[in-house]
Amino acid sequence: MSEHKHGDDCGCGHDHDHDHEHEEHVFLVEDDEGKEREMVMVYTFESEEKVYAVLLDRNDPEADGVIFRIEEENEEAFLVGIEDDAEWDRVTKIYEEIAQQEN
Repeated sequence: MSEHKHGDDCGCGHDHDHDHEHEEHVFLVEDDEGKEREMVMVYTFESEEKVYAVLLDRNDPEADGVIFRIEEENEEAFLVGIEDDAEWDRVTKIYEEIAQQEN
């Protein structure tokens, strides 16, 4: 019987990060001016059965983090900007609480 081998992007839901301490999850995100920025996922959290990711600009780590909602379609995850004000207020509050605990 062959053992199921998990790759980094196998989408199985298992955490592979412990194998690659230094590996970063980098996403190319277009800013308001249409410029692509390399964003590094630093944190994920859940709220109301949705998953959110906090990303930092790889080239400007001092800048504030940006929060995206993670949506999955056909086993592929992608980042979605949060358009809804109420949702945005909710997730920024959660993120601020997390940030305070981390410091």
